[in-house]
Amino acid sequence: MTVLTDIINQDGVLGIVDVEGVPATAMLGMRETLRDQMVLTMAKKTLIRRAWKQAGRSTDELDQLLDGVTIPMLVQTDGLNAFQLYAELDKTRTGRAAKAGDIAPNDIVIEAGPTSFPPGPIVGEFNSVGIPAKIDKGKVAIQKTVTAVEKGQPISADLGLMLSKLEINPIEIGLILSGVIEDGTLMAADDLNLDLDGFIADVKSATSGAFNVACHVGWFTNETVPVLVSKAAGEALAVAVEAGVHNEDTMPILMSRAHARMLALAGQLDSSALDDELSGALGAAATVAAATPAATDDAVAEEAAAEEEEEEEEDAGFGGLGDLFG
Repeated sequence: MTVLTDIINQDGVLGIVDVEGVPATAMLGMRETLRDQMVLTMAKKTLIRRAWKQAGRSTDELDQLLDGVTIPMLVQTDGLNAFQLYAELDKTRTGRAAKAGDIAPNDIVIEAGPTSFPPGPIVGEFNSVGIPAKIDKGKVAIQKTVTAVEKGQPISADLGLMLSKLEINPIEIGLILSGVIEDGTLMAADDLNLDLDGFIADVKSATSGAFNVACHVGWFTNETVPVLVSKAAGEALAVAVEAGVHNEDTMPILMSRAHARMLALAGQLDSSALDDELSGALGAAATVAAATPAATDDAVAEEAAAEEEEEEEEDAGFGGLGDLFG
């Protein structure tokens, strides 16, 4: 009992595990795997209660930890927190076939659909335990989805056998954590079962949403300033281009736009009105355009036509290419 008392008095996380149904060989493997992370000590409930009382701990806490536990095992670790301990022990969980008298841990549902069994007496065996079966396309098929046994109800020997044939192993075994005490706080196992992937996804989503809101309202932080400055620079450049402001940033865009408009307008004129230089420029533009996809051609033509119309509206008295260049 001194060993148990020493374990109970150690710092870190202390918990109770239920090992009911775990085969001896499996238990040896589990303990070997977890040996470097925690101390696992089996003892009868009476011995645990004596050691618990001798350690001066609350018996109410022990009663809660032992609630529902059939074969207890003490677990203690100072290298893991309560959530990490639960996660490590949860990896030992596995299913086994149901035996007569086992209690269903959850509703055991049999889904409708074909099985791998050929026609034979097994059809009657399924039906005898409440699983509707028939022959369909040369195979035994479950006719409809049924709940073979509800949570908390005992499983009969015949039903357990048929579930095993369907490769349904409903009885969970492993080092099932009942609860833990960490820093004086008692936590049930259900409170430690976190969906870490979902939690991480929620944090990422919340972070992204907060960042977007901060950028939208112009909230200046180390994270938002680069985005806000980049956005402001882009908007300022767009305004400067539309206003015709001439500087080192806008001139390349303005010159490119003017060149495109010039070619669009020149393309509408008779070739006799064009000089050699402009005719050459139009020819080069036509060669480039021919090498682009048809969809791009159409988009460029529409943009050129729209820009031409805008130019004509802005200068209704335009009389020739000479006006374009002054």
